Amino acid sequence: MSAFFNPSVRIVWASMTMGLALAVAGCGATKDHYAAGEDAQQRQAFEAASETKSSANIDTQATYLKVVGQMQQQGLWFASLAHIDALEQRWGITPDSTRVRADALRQTGQPEPAEAAYKRLLNTPQESAGYRGLGLLAGARGHYAEAVQLFKQAQRRTPTDALLLSDLGYASLRAGQPEEARLPLMQSLQLQPDSKQAQANVALYLEATHQQEQATALMDSNRMPEATRAAVRAAALQMRAAAAGNSAATAPASAMLPRDEPIAPLPLALKPTRWAGMGGVRTATQLNPPVSAADTPLSPNPTSPRGTP
Repeated sequence: MSAFFNPSVRIVWASMTMGLALAVAGCGATKDHYAAGEDAQQRQAFEAASETKSSANIDTQATYLKVVGQMQQQGLWFASLAHIDALEQRWGITPDSTRVRADALRQTGQPEPAEAAYKRLLNTPQESAGYRGLGLLAGARGHYAEAVQLFKQAQRRTPTDALLLSDLGYASLRAGQPEEARLPLMQSLQLQPDSKQAQANVALYLEATHQQEQATALMDSNRMPEATRAAVRAAALQMRAAAAGNSAATAPASAMLPRDEPIAPLPLALKPTRWAGMGGVRTATQLNPPVSAADTPLSPNPTSPRGTP
């Protein structure tokens, strides 16, 4: 992905006051009607002056970038594009403004200009964000092997970015590389234990690698709602089915899923909000999930000696 300038929504009172005055008193209330109108105009003028004063306080590019970042955190991607235009008109185009623009273009369904903007970030201080954005676009197209390589390029530049590591682990799972997914997913969870995305992706890894008991314990300890659990299990089922299909020539018949077993569609991928609604309860044991199903199952006991909160 602070208290900054956050313009409030103004309610225009003039027409409401005028209409109410006329309805109650008719033509005899002309004096009151004009008084009410003048009061409304004064309120509007005061609000406009206050907004102008607040806007004037955004006197640096860094402050304006923080305002744009806050808007994007609230999901106001379209509005943020307008403010990025204003920012660049005032201070010029920089790698920082290009990064927030690229993210906004991707989030508003404009992949081609987003890709061009992310590529402009390469060989700049925002190079990691450029590679990550390109990886997200590749993942959205279903090109997960390509996404893995792009995320790895980003990871080399920002190795402690928890969200990036979670994306890398998820893309590795979708690319049929579960053994490559484990390390970045566990790193992501330990770096940001309260991250809903990291929690869900680790649960997905455990489910996809036949560690259902550990996955259930992890989801229980974080109080994931049933809808999220169902999405995780459906995604894991489809991943296992894909893996079984890729090895059908050598796998025994008993290893294949029944043809009539329903497979739900995968949830939206590579977006931190796709697991919305999950709890964020942190436990010590979830920081060090077992290597395999043979290891000790995860325990929801926060006083367990495994790991440090």
